[in-house]
Amino acid sequence: MSHTSALRAHLVRSRLAGSVATTREASLRSYRLFAARDPRALIGLDPEGAWEQRDVIALMARRCGVSADPRHTVGCDVIDPELTLAALDAFADRLAAAARRGAPVLLGTGHPHRLLDFYVRLADALSAAGCAVLTPAQGRRVDITTRFGLRTFRLEYVRGVALMRSRAPERPGGEPGAHTHSPLPVRVALDAAADGAGPLPELVIGDHGWVCGAGQLGFEAIGLADTDDPAVFVGQAEGRVSVAVPLDDAVRAAYYRPLIRYVLNRARLSQ
Repeated sequence: MSHTSALRAHLVRSRLAGSVATTREASLRSYRLFAARDPRALIGLDPEGAWEQRDVIALMARRCGVSADPRHTVGCDVIDPELTLAALDAFADRLAAAARRGAPVLLGTGHPHRLLDFYVRLADALSAAGCAVLTPAQGRRVDITTRFGLRTFRLEYVRGVALMRSRAPERPGGEPGAHTHSPLPVRVALDAAADGAGPLPELVIGDHGWVCGAGQLGFEAIGLADTDDPAVFVGQAEGRVSVAVPLDDAVRAAYYRPLIRYVLNRARLSQ
């Protein structure tokens, strides 16, 4: 069995692609919010086009493999594993290009409890290849409006990967950071870099607001996105996100390890 065939089987078996845990109801709700220009769904993107819900559904069908039928309103959503594999190839190619030129990179995640290890491995490999892994605005306060009201976080880096931590002490054994879709963390990091705390990144790698927020500001951005994250795919369609990899972004952390190996091997960054 080829590496690609093995990875395709893993994607379906682990529900990273194929039938995923993200529900059709959740995805359609995100598409409605995006069409209404709700900041919770835009996550830092300012769309140029007039994206109605039907347009978003059609785009997500092409880029992810979800049903193109707006009358399909219930059940588990679907991601075409072939689209995931093609996007992983493109993702790896962008990593390889950054490594060849020793580009400074910025990595951040709004899913630290699931995806931190994925990004840490990328950061380690890019650093070993000669890229500067940037950590601007370490410890900086970030106020984010959530469904529970305004909450104060601090921006921290774990082995070169940015995440949000609550300012309140975390309980022992708690998650390694906060789940957030906000673009504010990447804006704070990029503002700090622009103010002289370090070079500006030539590539931003992440998810949610890290990708859309950076892409909206004109930085090359690549990342992972679920079926209920339409902004990342609209950003790609409009040319502000270079690569959007469709997959379930909330499965067990261990399930992403074969993806890490595949991407690093294709980018020739395996250690």
